[in-house]
Amino acid sequence: MSLGNLLDTSTTLIALLRPDELSTKARNAILSGPNILSVVTYWEVSIKSMKGNLNVGDPRIWWLDALDEFAATPLLLRPQHIGGIQALPPIHKDPFDRVLIAQAIAEDLALVSADSQIAHYATKKLKIIR
Repeated sequence: MSLGNLLDTSTTLIALLRPDELSTKARNAILSGPNILSVVTYWEVSIKSMKGNLNVGDPRIWWLDALDEFAATPLLLRPQHIGGIQALPPIHKDPFDRVLIAQAIAEDLALVSADSQIAHYATKKLKIIR
């Protein structure tokens, strides 16, 4: 049994702006919680904002609002998360997604993601909610 739901970056963005686009399973998971947001999501949103690829206003305010909106606990990046990336199959190359997957496995969290590629990482150790 997982200890909570780790929301990936795209799920977090969609849930904040267009929650109707999430699946019923994803919405129910977020509503039932507990929810976790990784600092990796904050990092990804900040980088995309700086590059002009994403407009969330001030990423620092966005991060605090996201934590508040989902009553989420922040998850820091730890060495075992980085180490866990090496054990992942090379399904895709998005470094942020790969860290989030490794974090979910290491912390026994379900990963809430609409990304069809991430669904291929599902194992006995990793529950994916789509």
